[in-house]
Amino acid sequence: MDKEIMELAAELGRAIKNDERLVRMDKAREAFESDSALQELFEEYNAQRAALGEEYKKDEQDSALTDAITDRIDELYESITKNEIYIEYLESQEEVNRFMNEVNGEITFNITGERPCTHDCSCCHSDCGHAH
Repeated sequence: MDKEIMELAAELGRAIKNDERLVRMDKAREAFESDSALQELFEEYNAQRAALGEEYKKDEQDSALTDAITDRIDELYESITKNEIYIEYLESQEEVNRFMNEVNGEITFNITGERPCTHDCSCCHSDCGHAH
């Protein structure tokens, strides 16, 4: 039985890997990772955040320096989050996450007979009929 389940799991994995959503995400990840300008923005962003953290650890902070670092972090954040490659990468990841939640929900339903909640039920006060 274990072998049969593992074979079915492998078949499902291959089908998912070839799904257009995963293909899109793989292309987006490749573009994201190969964009040297975007990677430099991330490197500087992380370096600036580290520098700000170090400045905050000091007993006496230089407010002009912390303000300058904070301003630069804000500039870098805006540049990163408005970058089309970054946006595509995030959107494709979100789409794959939704898809995988649906797949996991279907598997769970077939095991338990209950549909797991796939959204934030705080907006419907748990009256949506989802299993919580």
